[in-house]
Amino acid sequence: MKRVPKPVFFIVALLILAFSFTAIFGVSYYNGDNKNTVIRGVGDIRWGIDIRGGVEATFRPADNYDATDEQLDAAKAIIETRMMTQGITDYELYADKNKDRIIVRFPWKSDEKNFNAAEAIEDISSTALLTFRPGNSYESTDVDSKGDLVKKTPTGDTATVLMDGSMVKSAQAGYYEDKTTGEAKYVVNLTLTDEGKSKFAEITTEYLQKVVSIWMDDIMLSDPTVQSVISDGSAQISGSFTAAEANALAQKITAGALPFQLETTNYGTIDPTLGQNALTAMGYAAVIAFCIIAVLMIAFYRLPGLIAVIALIGQMGLSVAAVSGYFNTFPSFTMTLPGIAGLILSIGMGVDCNVITAERIKEELRNGRKLDGAIEKGTKNSLSAIIDGNMTVVIVSIILMLVFGPSNILSFLFGESTTGTIYSFGYTLLVGVIANFIMGIFCSRLMLKSVAGFKGLQKTWLFGGVKNGK
Repeated sequence: MKRVPKPVFFIVALLILAFSFTAIFGVSYYNGDNKNTVIRGVGDIRWGIDIRGGVEATFRPADNYDATDEQLDAAKAIIETRMMTQGITDYELYADKNKDRIIVRFPWKSDEKNFNAAEAIEDISSTALLTFRPGNSYESTDVDSKGDLVKKTPTGDTATVLMDGSMVKSAQAGYYEDKTTGEAKYVVNLTLTDEGKSKFAEITTEYLQKVVSIWMDDIMLSDPTVQSVISDGSAQISGSFTAAEANALAQKITAGALPFQLETTNYGTIDPTLGQNALTAMGYAAVIAFCIIAVLMIAFYRLPGLIAVIALIGQMGLSVAAVSGYFNTFPSFTMTLPGIAGLILSIGMGVDCNVITAERIKEELRNGRKLDGAIEKGTKNSLSAIIDGNMTVVIVSIILMLVFGPSNILSFLFGESTTGTIYSFGYTLLVGVIANFIMGIFCSRLMLKSVAGFKGLQKTWLFGGVKNGK
């Protein structure tokens, strides 16, 4: 076995413990009465409707405007976009096209104190502002729930508005057949108003062969290059779109050009089905369960069991960090009861991962191998079984996220109200399995091979062998 330097054990263990502590408890300080959060922890997680309750609101077009089905879908799309960019993944959103109504339910913010429903819906109900701007420079980036890059806040020349969404009559997804390859190419077709027709002709003349970006509020939707002067009021946005991407972009552009504002017909608060007390009880249960698992792992597997406990702490810390917004590149996530179930299941798989490795090492020691050979052979033989089991869960998690995520592929079968609940379960399960690969396989094996280099610990019984083994 190739030895790992002795200090590696202490370095990896300390890094795991320090990271897990900050991920779970967070780092913050007070400036007077104001709390400034440096690193988000469990206390900064946005809990789902089932745990903390939330807001319910019904919207309709203002001034009794008779909206078409397409316009209602576009308005629904922009509300969904705003919720997703705020990290709200536990929500219910659907359109009643017979009565021109949009109904939405979503949880309170993690730092909500006033619990004012009117203020909570203000951010998602205001009319979207669609603008066309020169260039495509931006100030910051974010990642949405699907892992796609979101470009935010125009800077420099891009801050200049060339025209707004009021000059766009409609936007529809379309396609054409590439004459060279025969493949279908998806595009977004824009139809402009009379005012927009002349304005867009001026813009395309001035910015020919240059980029003119399209923005929704302060989020960049697209940054096409002007290929020709367009003076007939019909424009086309092309690119490597899929059918779903072209349709989504068309809906967002239409939403920004809606000829009506949304007004709230009624709103109210939603009581949690579980409540804060249930969450506290679950927290205590998790701590007790972890302590029991730690004792059993150390009792049965000794030194590998202790290392497994450290790796398990790291897995929990990494899972919490992926939900709370610990990493700036990943948005915060709404944690629901099914989401917690996904984390618990993934932690159980993390224990299983370390049990398989420890049992393989014990088996090699019983077969008469020396310590180094037993660790090398045991970790190698257990790897395929661990990967097979975890990859199955990864595939299932991805399917759940694709089916019940923002794309909601099978909403016509299961209903849109299931989106946030099942998506949350798939997300946390996937995050937990990835954390298991990092901590349960890579870090734990690194520590195991490092600690085997200490002369005082080179006793087979410390690795599950017989008491008198050398």
